[in-house]
Amino acid sequence: MDKNDFWNLIADARSRVDPADSRAVVAAATDLLAIRPPAEIVAAQQVLWDLMAESYRNPLWAAAYLINGGCSDDGFDYFRGWLLTQGRETFEAAVADPDTLAGLPVVVAAAETEAELEREGALSIVWDAHLKATGMRLPEDAFTIRYPALDPEWDAVFDDSAEMAARLPRLAALYEL
Repeated sequence: MDKNDFWNLIADARSRVDPADSRAVVAAATDLLAIRPPAEIVAAQQVLWDLMAESYRNPLWAAAYLINGGCSDDGFDYFRGWLLTQGRETFEAAVADPDTLAGLPVVVAAAETEAELEREGALSIVWDAHLKATGMRLPEDAFTIRYPALDPEWDAVFDDSAEMAARLPRLAALYEL
């Protein structure tokens, strides 16, 4: 499994359920992955964590902080899990420019209702698929996590409303900073 295969899996899952329901997307992706050969399921774990590393960026963390009214390190993982369920185009656009999230209807709705956008279960898609397919846990050496260093220019920016408004103007406007 490579990145394209993973994104095709997510797209297929989204096409089978209400794509706005991230929990349903996770369940569908898990079921679809579980019918693949075990070696392919195991390979998907590295792809998932490579995408998590790719999205490990302070600008995106700032967006998650703004959207969710705060964001711990675990919360940032769960936010990126939710972002994975939104599909490749949304994921890649948000990683490149987190302010694009302000244009998503689900983010607009979350701003209106103060809902948090997190999906911890997305981080377990492969784990659960492997367990479902084989009855066994993933091998312990199935993946490595290689997070890049965070951008120091973003240190202490998250609580500064003026700085957030300058760096993420569309999200700041949506969340009335």
